[in-house]
Amino acid sequence: MRVRTTAAVAAVSSLALLTGCGAADMTKQASPFANAQGAKTVTLSVQSWVGAQSNVAVAQYLLEHELGYRVDTVQVDEVPAWDALSQGRVDALLEDWGHPEQEQRYVKDKKTIARGGELGVTGHIGWYVPTYLAKQHPDITNWKNLNKYADLFRTPESGDKGQLMDGSPSYVTNDKALVKNLKLDYQVVFAGSEAAQITQIRQFAKEKKPFLTYWYSPQWLFEKVPMTEVKLPPYKEGCDADPEKVACAYPHTPLQKYLNADFAKKGGKAAAFLKKFTWTTEDQNEVSLMIAEQKMSPEEAAKKWVDSHESTWRQWLS
Repeated sequence: MRVRTTAAVAAVSSLALLTGCGAADMTKQASPFANAQGAKTVTLSVQSWVGAQSNVAVAQYLLEHELGYRVDTVQVDEVPAWDALSQGRVDALLEDWGHPEQEQRYVKDKKTIARGGELGVTGHIGWYVPTYLAKQHPDITNWKNLNKYADLFRTPESGDKGQLMDGSPSYVTNDKALVKNLKLDYQVVFAGSEAAQITQIRQFAKEKKPFLTYWYSPQWLFEKVPMTEVKLPPYKEGCDADPEKVACAYPHTPLQKYLNADFAKKGGKAAAFLKKFTWTTEDQNEVSLMIAEQKMSPEEAAKKWVDSHESTWRQWLS
C-alpha cells in the first residue's frame, strides 16, 4: 500500500531473512526452489493487499496450467521482500510501489535484482473522505481546512485529535510526517491490515459516519464505498526525499516488477513470461473483486479471469 518510507515489519512467512549488521551475506545464494535439479519451479513474493494477490494468482495459474511450472508463494512485507529477492529466496516481485533505497542498493550497486518492467497499473496513495461527507462539506477536501473538521474525526483511539486511519504499519506511508509538518490536529491510527481497514471503512460508511483514511488506487473498495481524495500540497520531484520533512502529496507511481538477477537470466520461459506480464487497473480490480467481495479463492478468481481474457494473456506466452 506504500511510497518512500516505512517501518519494516517482520515477514509473515517463516523465512529467516538474514539482513543487517553481522548477518551472513546471502546475496549470492540461489533460490532453493528455482529450477532446482531441473525442476520447473518458481517462487513468487505475494504482498498482503488484494491487488498484489490478484497479480500473483493469475501469474501462478498461467505458469502452472500453460507452462507446466510448480509455483511456490511466500508472503513477505514490502522491504523484506527486496532482501528475499536479492538473496534468491524468491524469484519475482510483481508489484512494487517505489523503494528507491532498495533499488539503488540491489539493482544499481549489487546487481542482484533486475528490473522486470512495468506491471501496467499506476498506483496512487492519498487521503480520502467518504463522498457523502464531501458533499456535505465541500471544503473538507482541501488539507488547509482539515483542522476545522478535526472534531468530526475523533475516535477513542485518536483521543482529543482527529483520526487519520492507516492500514498496516508495514505499508509505505508518509502520514506521520505529513501530520506533523502540515501542523494538523490529527493522530495516525493503524488498523493493522488492509482487511481490518476495509472492515472499519465499510462500518463507517454503513452508519454514514465521517472518516479520514489513507487509501490507494487501484483498489476495488472504491466501487463499494465511493470516496473523494483530499488535496494535499502538490507533489514535486524530490519533495519526499527526506522522510522527516515530507510536506507534499504522494506521487502517481507506475507499479514495477522485479526479478532476482540470476532468475532473470536463467529462468527460461517463466522469467520471459513474468517480464511480459502486464495488465490494466481494470483487469486487476476485476480479479480483486472476485477474491475480496465474492469470496472466491485466488485460484478460482484467476481461472475465471483467464477463461474470459485469452487475447490478453496469450501475448505473455509468445
